[in-house]
Amino acid sequence: MKSFGFIFAIFIAIGVAYLFPQGIELLPLKTITDIGIGLIFFFYGLKLSPTEFKAGLFNYKVHIVIQLTTFIIFPVLCLLCLPLFEEGLRSELWIALFFLGTLPSTVSSSVVMVALAKGNLPVAIFNASLSGLIGIFATPLWIGFILEKTTDFDFLIVLQKLCLQIIVPLIIGLFLQRYFGHLARKYGRQLSLFDKTTIILIIYSSFSNSFTSDLIKSIEIGELLKMAGIVLILFFTVFFGLAYFSKFLGFNTEDKIATQFCGTKKSLVHGSVMVRVIFGNSANSGLLLLPIMLYHSAQLILVAWFAEKYRKREMGE
Repeated sequence: MKSFGFIFAIFIAIGVAYLFPQGIELLPLKTITDIGIGLIFFFYGLKLSPTEFKAGLFNYKVHIVIQLTTFIIFPVLCLLCLPLFEEGLRSELWIALFFLGTLPSTVSSSVVMVALAKGNLPVAIFNASLSGLIGIFATPLWIGFILEKTTDFDFLIVLQKLCLQIIVPLIIGLFLQRYFGHLARKYGRQLSLFDKTTIILIIYSSFSNSFTSDLIKSIEIGELLKMAGIVLILFFTVFFGLAYFSKFLGFNTEDKIATQFCGTKKSLVHGSVMVRVIFGNSANSGLLLLPIMLYHSAQLILVAWFAEKYRKREMGE
């Protein structure tokens, strides 16, 4: 329910951005969100438990399937959707969809859902954490690969911002983990609230820029419905595809649950942060967040339903 409350807050932020797009000028939101991004990854490094990370380390077949799905299969599936967009590589809606495909898995919700479904929790913790670390590099590399073909995208500038805003705070957090990690995990709920507040501010700022430029208004309802349909097809293709390969590779039920749940998730936190780091305050930043917000909402509802279905089967209900 708390996750659904976060979704509700996201749509409230979009509504406020629509009604009061100039509110972005009243507060130094760019400075606030830039600092917030650094703190998100500082706390991410601080909360990363070496013990829990090591517990799932040796189940390498599951790790390979999850990470390949997250960073190779998903982007390739989005590339296959390219003919559905008239402007091809220059379509901002397709770039937004491809951006979704390059994102890492979520951490907290993946672990919670795997726990609810009675899946392999150490494997879920390991892969969700590893995915977040790989995504710091994989997402900008994928986006740079596509945008360099169609725009004057400068990957070196993005890499510099990536180091200052994400990698340096993350390394500091990892270094201090042994001293303050227990406090970060103890106050995990409060830190999660900070993360979500920062994401809400980024979403408000992004959509304010888009509404001010009338970019969002130029998108037809049919295009939005098409995007929602593609997002759902992507989810079910990956979810049931992972179920098939889990069976083919002989995974037990616990590993299959971890594979399906971690392999299908996409992180709104990383998506919001990467939009800010890669695209800055550009007018299309709100548009770029549309597919991930649609996917985030769908994955929470659908994975929660599948988790409950697995749980009832385990309990013999």
